[in-house]
Amino acid sequence: MRCRLPKLKRVVLASPRGFCAGVVRAIEIVETVLQSLPPPIYVRKEIVHNRFVVERLKQRGVIFVNELDEVPEGATVIFSAHGVSPAVREMAKQKNLKVIDATCPLVTKVHIEAIRFAQEGYSIVLIGHACHEEVEGTMGEAPHCTYLVQSVKDDVEKLQVPDPEKVAYLTQTTLSVDDTAEIVAALKRKFPQIVGPRTDDICYATQNRQNAVKALAKQVDVVLVIGSENSSNSQRLREVAISQGCPAYLIDGAEQIAPEWLMEAESVGVTSGASAPEILVQQVIQRLQELGAKEVVEFKLTDENVQFALPPEIQELSKQTKLVSELNSTICHKAS
Repeated sequence: MRCRLPKLKRVVLASPRGFCAGVVRAIEIVETVLQSLPPPIYVRKEIVHNRFVVERLKQRGVIFVNELDEVPEGATVIFSAHGVSPAVREMAKQKNLKVIDATCPLVTKVHIEAIRFAQEGYSIVLIGHACHEEVEGTMGEAPHCTYLVQSVKDDVEKLQVPDPEKVAYLTQTTLSVDDTAEIVAALKRKFPQIVGPRTDDICYATQNRQNAVKALAKQVDVVLVIGSENSSNSQRLREVAISQGCPAYLIDGAEQIAPEWLMEAESVGVTSGASAPEILVQQVIQRLQELGAKEVVEFKLTDENVQFALPPEIQELSKQTKLVSELNSTICHKAS
């Protein structure tokens, strides 16, 4: 028999949470390709940073690779939501690959800004995390003039550029809003002439989820963030909750909940990163109810209604698949 925690009474769900428009778009692209094109279908890196999503797609036959040298010549490959560098695109061209780009439009926006600043002769300061795929892709647009900074003390204070009066900054889309503001402020002190993007680079979903968990953390005893270890935006949600003085834990799913985390908790807050599906939230709720929670309520901070259009080639594939499906249905109906 599973243990029940003596104090646990209430689960509070953050809203908004879970899938953002870029993740929905990326997964829909893969789903459409699976239905429309012959296998094998390759995806460079993880389509989104979530173990559950990736494993489900593997079970359906998607082959995930780290680099394009693992993809046979002429095959179909999907670029992940995090974007790629021009060098990756060039390699795909050399291998005659059929490329389908699932890069989030907000990441594409940052790439375009990097190209523009480089063409205008700026040194570009990219605020982000080293080795993250989004950062690698963005830096690849102008590697000769882009400088990565991750902190004020270790990076901004030591940063040297050819012309301190010709500097621009960009940011990874999934960063902590508060941490990024601190770094931008330090950059402005060091380079008073620095310019930034026309609009904020940090994704609307990242901002909304961080704002929601910041408010949530003030209402509960513990916060559980559903998301994978390599999900930057999920890691930031955990950090934001902790910054509000609330213990917080990052979990891939319900099976990772440790009862000792909740031993003194009456209320538990639950949120999920932008690449975590809602089914994982429901499984976590069920586990918390098994541990004694009687009440489940939702705390809504704001509404989200953002949608991104699918690439034209995917829209066309979707139409073709629908027509074939309707034709087959008609043939089967007449045959019966």
